[in-house]
Amino acid sequence: MRKTTGLFWGIVLILLGMGIILRITFNIDIPVFKILVALFLVYLGLRIIRGGSGMSHSSHRKEDVVFTENVYKDAGDEDKEYNVIFGKGIYDLRNVNLNRKVNVEINALFGGAEIRLRKDMPYRIKVESVFGGANLPDGNTTVMGTSRYQSENYHPDHPYLYIKVSVVFGGLEVFTY
Repeated sequence: MRKTTGLFWGIVLILLGMGIILRITFNIDIPVFKILVALFLVYLGLRIIRGGSGMSHSSHRKEDVVFTENVYKDAGDEDKEYNVIFGKGIYDLRNVNLNRKVNVEINALFGGAEIRLRKDMPYRIKVESVFGGANLPDGNTTVMGTSRYQSENYHPDHPYLYIKVSVVFGGLEVFTY
């Protein structure tokens, strides 16, 4: 987290310096103070989302992707929830053991999620999207609203993989192999 804090304050100082240079050299009046206050509020909000108070060191679960990219191999062997916030999560569900119904929930907020599935496995996907994009295996795309997709060999009375995805200002792609 110290890297993120240093990066944030470095960017703030660079923007402050550039604003002063633009004002003095080119007589361009940019509301630097208002922009810096807005950036600081965004920074605090993101720290709180990550699980911290906004002023102390914070940590997050291994199932959360925040400001980074992570690949989850064999994700979904048990019921789990994954979150992507300002990052990218790749979920390889091709080797899930389906001796029972397995529930996986993926939430993408200002981030991207990629799901990898086997063509021969039974699965059902429900996507809820708000100002985001979701591309399903059948070519359907959802930007606003709810979409559902199920594989050809899905049957509700047999074990299957149920994937619930929420996309808000983010993206989802589902690939079958």
